[in-house]
Amino acid sequence: MDLDHLQHGFDHPPCNSRKRIDRARDSGHGSPVAAKEKLIDPRDWLLLILLAVLWGASYFFAAVAVKEMPPLTIVLVRVALAAAILLPIHWLVQGGLPRCVDNWMPFIVMSILNNVIPFSFILTGQTQIASGLASVINATTPLFGVIIMAAFGDERLIARKLLGIFIGLAGVVVLRGLDGNAMEGKTLGIALCLGAAASYGFAGLWGRRRLTGIPPLTSATCQLICSSVIMAVLAGVADQPWNLPMPSLAAWGALLGFAALSTALAYIVFFQILARSGAANVLLVTLLVPVTAIFLGYLILGEPLHAREIAGALVIASSLLIIDGRMLRFFR
Repeated sequence: MDLDHLQHGFDHPPCNSRKRIDRARDSGHGSPVAAKEKLIDPRDWLLLILLAVLWGASYFFAAVAVKEMPPLTIVLVRVALAAAILLPIHWLVQGGLPRCVDNWMPFIVMSILNNVIPFSFILTGQTQIASGLASVINATTPLFGVIIMAAFGDERLIARKLLGIFIGLAGVVVLRGLDGNAMEGKTLGIALCLGAAASYGFAGLWGRRRLTGIPPLTSATCQLICSSVIMAVLAGVADQPWNLPMPSLAAWGALLGFAALSTALAYIVFFQILARSGAANVLLVTLLVPVTAIFLGYLILGEPLHAREIAGALVIASSLLIIDGRMLRFFR
């Protein structure tokens, strides 16, 4: 894929350019440098918080929608609506879309790793476990991401980052106040959410290797178009959505919020952070998602805010500072 061309639209994409880019990566040009640690760009801290709010809200939307619709159909509506929202914006801002299969391949793989698998797994898991527990399990994503990046030689396995992630996971547990019976009888739901977290980790690796230099709007739009096609096949075979009863207005509202806020807007923000701060850092957002879910419940639904939840949020905040590393160097 010709990255310079991608940054200026897809009017006449060269279909044989992928081989040239692959050879350049193999020879060391444009390849990730494992020895160099990538810090979070200062501009991306606010974007991380915004992304956490958008994805934290997705658990509310899912809890409403899953009561009336099967998981695969919800995923189909989510990605198709989001693609429909972004497509005209992309035409105005970036221009046309790819015209050959070779240029679509990176987006097809990204759609499977970043949409099809995790969305389907999490929503199916939420039919068996509570949304709060699903968000806690999803917070293991940075741990998967760091391990996957190190295993494939894209980033070093830095002790400080591992320590920060484990502290963050501890903060998530404090935040949610899990009791001894929280995991009982929920093995399949937990396993599905863990599978989703691992898939997000591989998506971060793929995005770092194959989507670097591509505008965030293009990455988000093309990924969601591919996801829509794949989910149309899966949901059509499994759920036959045309035979399902019409959802209520509340369910449609949840689906619209799911698509517009937690998917279309969220993925523009996601790919912007990925481009500037790297895959391992953008996955840190999943540590913040349970925090935003609780505070959204407090602000919007009037749910009580306990001291345990505030303490958990402070622990998570400290873990992010440890992972970033700049504060430690400042004190040194």
